[in-house]
Amino acid sequence: MTTAEPTSPAARRGFASDNQASVHPEILAALAAVNEGHQPAYGDDAVTARLREVVREHFGARAEAYPVFNGTGANVVALQAMSERWSAVICPDSAHINTDECGAPEKIAGIKLVTAPAPDGKLTPAAVERLAVGSGSVQRAQPAVVSISQSTEFGTVYTPEEVAAVAAAAHERGLGVHMDGARLANAAAALGVPMGALTTDAGVDVLSFGGTKNGLLLGEAVVVLDPDAARGVEFLRKSSLQLASKMRYVSAQLVALLEGDLWHRNAARANAMARRLADGAGALPGVEITQAVQANTVFAIVPKDVCERLRERFAFYVWDERTGEVRWVCSFDTTEEDVDAFVAALAAELPG
Repeated sequence: MTTAEPTSPAARRGFASDNQASVHPEILAALAAVNEGHQPAYGDDAVTARLREVVREHFGARAEAYPVFNGTGANVVALQAMSERWSAVICPDSAHINTDECGAPEKIAGIKLVTAPAPDGKLTPAAVERLAVGSGSVQRAQPAVVSISQSTEFGTVYTPEEVAAVAAAAHERGLGVHMDGARLANAAAALGVPMGALTTDAGVDVLSFGGTKNGLLLGEAVVVLDPDAARGVEFLRKSSLQLASKMRYVSAQLVALLEGDLWHRNAARANAMARRLADGAGALPGVEITQAVQANTVFAIVPKDVCERLRERFAFYVWDERTGEVRWVCSFDTTEEDVDAFVAALAAELPG
């Protein structure tokens, strides 16, 4: 009796999320390289020590990195470390912590999210001023943190000056500043600036640094930029189920991403493919690009019937059922052929 060789499911290229992309070969090589012998557990290994050095090269001498498993975990740990159980966190209404984390910041961190309308995904100093109220009132959740995403959930990017203005408005009111940096690398690559210019230099206190969306198998990091703005991160990481025992495998991926220019190469590639996609799709009659394409995400409105047919062949999400707005996300492994095939299929489906 013979058994068939195991087969992998057919690769389906799409634009649903950079979470669906493959793992970069250099990341896989880094994992193989540290898979030798024994190392101390829970972050006392040499690889995690090297990660701390690399993070400081990007974010300054006071930065401290705490590797975690995923982005929601990073956000929950970071916000807990910056707040109390009676605190409020100000964020845009589209923020990932508000819309896509199943209430984890509120359920686990015990905070109140206070949201501001942000049509382009960006929080403004005026919104901070409007929402940072109620301090001292026992009736109100106490404003403690302002959280922004870079790049935003709409694929837009804060300039260093915009981050600094939000941070200044927060700090003037005694609030800490948290950045959800799941796609920080994409923003920095788009603007042609170091990641530190968008974070440490602009007044961000604590960063949730993203790796999974930029080529890692798994792994993010809570990066405390101002030690005075957070406390107990090492304990909160454990109690929030985010402490890896074999941490060297998470740290090795982050080192490989950050030690050279892989973070930039991956992000710049994804951004370029998004620009190519927006240019191609936006030139078609019946397609409306709805947000500025600044990082690796494209938002567009296409006819509903066209969308339904396309999704049978390409993975992507409908962002707003009411308007027909969709989201297309490019990754480090998105190719020009992927983009051109999708644009051609879109053109073929459009009427006329």
